[in-house]
Amino acid sequence: MALTAALLAGAALTSGAFAAEGTATGDTSGKKIAFSNSYAGNSFRQVMIKSFEAAAAKAKADGKIAGGAVVSSNNSVTEQASQIQNLILQGYDAIIVLAGSDTALNGSIKEACDAGITVVAFASGVTEPCAYVVDYNLDSYAKAELDFIASKLGDKPANILEIRGMAGDGFDKRLNEGVNKALAAHPSYKKVGEVYGQWTGTVAQKEVSGVLPSLPQIDGVLTQGGDGYGAAQAFKAAGRKLPIIIMGNRQDELALWKKEHDATGYETFSLGATPSVSQVAFWVAQQILAGKQVPKFVEVPLLQINQPDLDAWLKTVPEGGVVNAEYPQDLVAKIIDANVAKAPLPMVPAPK
Repeated sequence: MALTAALLAGAALTSGAFAAEGTATGDTSGKKIAFSNSYAGNSFRQVMIKSFEAAAAKAKADGKIAGGAVVSSNNSVTEQASQIQNLILQGYDAIIVLAGSDTALNGSIKEACDAGITVVAFASGVTEPCAYVVDYNLDSYAKAELDFIASKLGDKPANILEIRGMAGDGFDKRLNEGVNKALAAHPSYKKVGEVYGQWTGTVAQKEVSGVLPSLPQIDGVLTQGGDGYGAAQAFKAAGRKLPIIIMGNRQDELALWKKEHDATGYETFSLGATPSVSQVAFWVAQQILAGKQVPKFVEVPLLQINQPDLDAWLKTVPEGGVVNAEYPQDLVAKIIDANVAKAPLPMVPAPK
């Protein structure tokens, strides 16, 4: 569905607070939006927090909200539940949640909803139906990884290693389910190992190094982001040839990919969530408060990097950082509208 300038201005009813399409312009200047984060122990999560803070600071400066806050629970669902309850008592109008569990926070989330607070869970999934969900299609994520490996290896037998995220995390569980579905479409491929890398290079390197001696030749490595570099270092330390390792948009992964490509012609591809998905969740919450019609599930496009665009993307990422993209209010409104219309999602173009 084409979005015109008129739609972006909002199709207003009565006071102008309601918009079925485009950007809702209802007054949210007195509203406060908080971010409850389960874990901040890797570069992706740290950039995610900064992306939320940047969006909230700009929205406050523009008079669109009264304030925002971030709390992180160090991967303790008990602590996160307690923090959400504190945010309820502090009078926040919306809480966006990156949950440490897809079920353990349901009670606290329901309390927030019952208190009239808008709850937007993102990138991890929760099962409490009162929450809005902003997330990726993780079946598509897994399919893209396996399809790329198949484009290089064909249908010959191949051994696959899966590096998962963090045990118990909703994002990890759903992406693992997607991997199992995608593997069913490639019956000649066999998953011969599975480790938890916690989306962190050092952890992934340790876990892969620990399991490699017991594994046969590995032809492809499926990842969740932040683990590709560590996996590569583990294979190098073991004196093994690098398999096709799907990268996750981190600077160290892209730099290693470029170095290997320049030296040997090594090719892979990279995809993943952007840390700024927190901005999508922020603006979804703000738009709900402003009166916009928003579906309960808002799908966000994954950011993919292919070989021809590797150099351009790598130039945009600081050392130790993660490929990121800005999601301003008007773009998020377009994403919401594309979900409503079941239309193709707006994609982030490669830098020039």
